[in-house]
Amino acid sequence: MKLWIRMLVLLVVSGVPVIAPAQSYPTKPVRFIIPFAPGGGADLVGRLLGQKLTEIWGQPVIIDNRPGAGATIAAEISARAVPDGYTVFQFNIANAIAVSVRKKLSYDPVRDFAAVTQLASSPFILVGHPSLKAQNIQELIALAKSAPGSLNYSSSGTGGPSHLLGELFNAMAQIKVVHVPYASVAPALNDLLPGRVQLMFVIPAVAMPHIKAGRLRVFGISSSKRSPLAPDIPTVAESGLAGFEGGAWYGVVVPANTQPAIISKLAADIIGIMRQPDVTQGLLKQGVEVIASTPQEFAQFIKSEIAKFARIVAASGARFE
Repeated sequence: MKLWIRMLVLLVVSGVPVIAPAQSYPTKPVRFIIPFAPGGGADLVGRLLGQKLTEIWGQPVIIDNRPGAGATIAAEISARAVPDGYTVFQFNIANAIAVSVRKKLSYDPVRDFAAVTQLASSPFILVGHPSLKAQNIQELIALAKSAPGSLNYSSSGTGGPSHLLGELFNAMAQIKVVHVPYASVAPALNDLLPGRVQLMFVIPAVAMPHIKAGRLRVFGISSSKRSPLAPDIPTVAESGLAGFEGGAWYGVVVPANTQPAIISKLAADIIGIMRQPDVTQGLLKQGVEVIASTPQEFAQFIKSEIAKFARIVAASGARFE
């Protein structure tokens, strides 16, 4: 014991950071970096998780919103943080897309992070203006093939998930629906509702009120299976494009070289929270489905998403400087 104390003192005096044993983690506030502004789906999931972690840990989880540059600003900050478990990052679909649409990244999304868990996902619904002369996916594809380039779809911005889902739809259906990018979801939807554009991939929380009111026609949902939020809406895959799948998703990662024991504790605590009935049902009402995967499953998922969007981006030509 005396030898251990002497060694500890020497480390402190020499300036070498000393990481507390994982069993006592956390012993101080934890910073949770979210790469988007307050108010969106990512922030909703992150703040709910932060509140629950604060309750069980007895230590505050401080939400740090760092929007900008397609989630890459927050990712860079997180990747460079001390790997002690006191900085966690909400890794999401935008970070997987950024690998392909941005020419230069100052970090590697696989090498510089350790996966903890995929929190949740939110599918997109393919909706169209009611004036379209198509009632389902097959009729929509036939309509697009009959007049290539005559249909268009809006998105919340070039390189984002709604854009790339549209390009995936184009590629798999072998059609050409023209992309019309907007600055965010609101103006993209505002031009869809009066029919200035014809189609859009949009999250259920935004789409469902307009579908129910008859202002938008629904064609399919982008998840691999029907969503419990809208079980009557068929998937795009079952409607004729087998294998079509995609949507927004959120997960937790920490800087690489974080102690495995800390990663295991984080995963166990977060997965336990995400599987609580009030959390699962509360998020489902917002159009978000809980995943709560293992660190290994999430690590593999990140790699598969990066590879998938690399193929889509290559086909679409979407690039940022």
